[in-house]
Amino acid sequence: MMEQFRNEPLTDFRSESSRAAFGRALDSVKSDWGRTYPLLIGGKEIVTGRLLESVNPARHSEVVGLVAQAGRSDALQALDAAASAFAPWSAEPFAARARILYKAAAHLRRRKHEFSAWMVCEAGKTWAEADADTAEAIDFLEFYGREAERIGAPQPLIPLSGEDNELTYIPLGVGVIIPPWNFPLAIMAGMTCSALVCGNTVVLKPASATAVIASKFVSLLLEAGLPEGVVQFVPGAGAEIGDALVEHPLTRFVSFTGSLETGLRIYEKAAKHAPGQRWLKRVVAELGGKDAIIVDKGADLSAAAEGIVASAFGFSGQKCSACSRAIIHKDVYDQVLDDVIRRTSGLRVGDPAEFGNDMGPVIDRSALNKIRDYVEIGSGEGKVVWGGGTDDSTGFYVQPTIIDGVSSKARVAQEEIFGPVLSFIRAEDFGSALEAANDSLYGLTGAVYSRKREHLEQARRAFHVGNLYLNRKCTGALVGVHPFGGFNLSGTDSKAGGSDYLLQFTQAKAVSERM
Repeated sequence: MMEQFRNEPLTDFRSESSRAAFGRALDSVKSDWGRTYPLLIGGKEIVTGRLLESVNPARHSEVVGLVAQAGRSDALQALDAAASAFAPWSAEPFAARARILYKAAAHLRRRKHEFSAWMVCEAGKTWAEADADTAEAIDFLEFYGREAERIGAPQPLIPLSGEDNELTYIPLGVGVIIPPWNFPLAIMAGMTCSALVCGNTVVLKPASATAVIASKFVSLLLEAGLPEGVVQFVPGAGAEIGDALVEHPLTRFVSFTGSLETGLRIYEKAAKHAPGQRWLKRVVAELGGKDAIIVDKGADLSAAAEGIVASAFGFSGQKCSACSRAIIHKDVYDQVLDDVIRRTSGLRVGDPAEFGNDMGPVIDRSALNKIRDYVEIGSGEGKVVWGGGTDDSTGFYVQPTIIDGVSSKARVAQEEIFGPVLSFIRAEDFGSALEAANDSLYGLTGAVYSRKREHLEQARRAFHVGNLYLNRKCTGALVGVHPFGGFNLSGTDSKAGGSDYLLQFTQAKAVSERM
């Protein structure tokens, strides 16, 4: 019996020894740059004729690794290999599969700084953001292992005289895992291992920008005892292999985290029945957000300003949970705006490999250009009162940007930007603040700062988001503590890190025997 789940502690970088250890990890990782990372299909490594450079977004002239790119035939071969491996893997008991996750967690814990250093270099995360990402990956492994043992145990049923009844959870089959680049270890690991521990085999198509980290993690799973062929590693362009993976009749489910546009395409294509397909495909999707923090009259304004800045500009706003709308009661609007500007002015933007920088780059040039376009749009919909600048001379840097006087109907208040751009919206009263917050296609996270109990309770009932935070920031969900997933077009409300999550990768079978 495993001990009770506890969240992995974060590294205290105030400690000189911790800083020195992380610095050594960065040096070690940099000495490993430039390697080639092959596909992995049926336990065999394959180096294709096409290699994609994975670059350091903080210094885009630096190549972190060369990643082999799969074509359509490779993708189809990966699905066949996953199907062949399904029968023996699905026959393993839940507890046996869980033990592999526990062992992987132990390996990752010992190599924590190494994986975090890779995220600094390939994803542009600061030391603290990378460390939290690795800790969350460990949490997913530990938590889903325990959840697998729980649902693998005998399930309680109402007894019936003269019958022996049981309910068991069995795996679905072959799954396609398409994770995002912004949490290249935590979300990728959680999506992959939740499916694996339930007895499914998977085809992992990593995000192109962070495929080196994904390859490192697949290697770690194999070191922990995962049988060959249970996971296929198939990096490649979505335009070339994405549809083939989603539409194939062998695909039983698709787990996707990413943009609304891509998620809707996957949802539509997965719904179509392919010749020879014997099931309705499941789609587990998390598609982003346009998250708001409401600040009520009489709230702790200092705490609110601190929470807004942390939520809006952590990891350069590249989180689906990031605060992109600050909706402030008119009586305290100017005071909160001034404090947020003051705090934002103190943020240090620079190479995340240098300890002490608060913000690193955005992920690539395309992201930088998109954010720059939105800042231009926002300057016509409100007033840019802080930031707005970009610099792509050495890395993909965007200043934290605050736009004052934005209407809740403005494009910058409605469309997901996925960068460090914060719109300030004035509310006449608490009711209109809630209306503005709910005026969105999305419904992922939100926060309310208020000292009025009736307003907090009103928000509990009426703020339509999957994760609502009261008197704290709207980012930083913890596995097992804050099951994560949103409403509306934020996805299928999958509640990653919650007790219901694994059920999406299983099907319940009831067996009754007359005695």
